[in-house]
Amino acid sequence: MTTGSRARSFSAAAARYAASRPSYPSALLDAVEEAAGFPLAGARVADVGAGTGIATALLHARGARVLAVEPGDGMAAEFRRRNPAVPLVRGDGNRLPLADARLDVLTYAQSWHWTDPERSVPEALRVLRPGGALAVWSNDPDTRVEWIADQQTRIEDRFGPGWYINERTRPHPGLAFTNRRLRWSRRIPVDTHLAKLATHSLFLIGTPGTGDFLTAERAHLTARFPDGWIEEHYVVDLNLATRRP
Repeated sequence: MTTGSRARSFSAAAARYAASRPSYPSALLDAVEEAAGFPLAGARVADVGAGTGIATALLHARGARVLAVEPGDGMAAEFRRRNPAVPLVRGDGNRLPLADARLDVLTYAQSWHWTDPERSVPEALRVLRPGGALAVWSNDPDTRVEWIADQQTRIEDRFGPGWYINERTRPHPGLAFTNRRLRWSRRIPVDTHLAKLATHSLFLIGTPGTGDFLTAERAHLTARFPDGWIEEHYVVDLNLATRRP
């Protein structure tokens, strides 16, 4: 199964993705503003790989003049249903349908790893104004928490390491990334957690054994959390770089 096939798999689960995937803490956008050196309110922002609009909606609420960029049919349809006031164009980070040097901020929330940095970094430099910022972030499971570490081990024992694709940034002559890590959590029903787990590409592409794994995981978590609620813990890994003048 190719990376492209895994990326396209989300469209079929767009509604489930929107309903079960976590949002981000408000401290994330505070950190973006601090690292960029200017407020998001009034800033010209493009959110690439916007999906169903989880990050885009936060940027819009912060006052950014945000445009969403999304390649997937299902995700784009769900985005438009949930965010009718936010413009959306079809495209991806390897070939941005955007004008040169017009953006203050270019964001990738859970989507940088689906791009080819040899193409997406030059595209970012092309569309950002001098002094503009590229912000790449992801919600990663906080494996310092025992039950999350145990679950990660069960998944890797069953399907192998590397099932969870992390954001990756590379050094580039035009960009120097700084990193911030923000820890947060949300309390949700076990069923919502399992629905969220099932929206990761490993489970969407028909990997053999995923159905049986989710059934066994439900039994395991129900025994561990008999009230039916869990506290999901995340680390938001933020990488931000400013285009040099």
